[in-house]
Amino acid sequence: MSTILLHPTYFPSITHMAAIAQADHVVFEMEDNYQKQTYRNRAYIAHSNGKLLLNVPVKHSHDGSRQKTKNVAVENDFPWQSHHLKSLQSAYRTSPFFEFYEDELTPIFTRNVKQLMEHNLYIYEQLFELIGMDTQISFSETYEKQPEQLDFRFMAKAKREKKITIEPYTQVFIEKHGFLNNLSILDLLVNEGPNALTYLERQELSCLK
Repeated sequence: MSTILLHPTYFPSITHMAAIAQADHVVFEMEDNYQKQTYRNRAYIAHSNGKLLLNVPVKHSHDGSRQKTKNVAVENDFPWQSHHLKSLQSAYRTSPFFEFYEDELTPIFTRNVKQLMEHNLYIYEQLFELIGMDTQISFSETYEKQPEQLDFRFMAKAKREKKITIEPYTQVFIEKHGFLNNLSILDLLVNEGPNALTYLERQELSCLK
């Protein structure tokens, strides 16, 4: 896939991580304006009732003016981190690999978080290590409407996102809900463990180019 440009999102989707795994070089967009209701601050996991949204509350500008995503602060008046961790523990306690990764994942939900972008980038660092990814990473310095790289920034959109059907794998609630397509990478990690990277590398993403 050569070089791709995309937004750092909160515990990115499986197709988001598959695009990274199949790229030679990833450029993270750092100069965009923050948009509400995108995957910049949300992710979906499997739960007993179906898909469960994990949402990071953020502070919006008082005057309604636009903020760059890299300047968006997290709202910590609500204990969202502990809620997200408890949701993961409840959802995935019986998954094959949750206990294997729990000690590495827990600090993500207990660290002091002030800025959304910084936290998302920290999550990527941890995910790359857990999955075993060694992708070359750089950061944009200006916002380009028509970048030279393959533009995958649309993958951060939660509304009207491109529907990509991924290869089914065994999920914890598959007998109850059927296969839930393209959840957060967390779902793949705790269900497939060390096989996650091979899975990401073989997903068909030609429709994204």
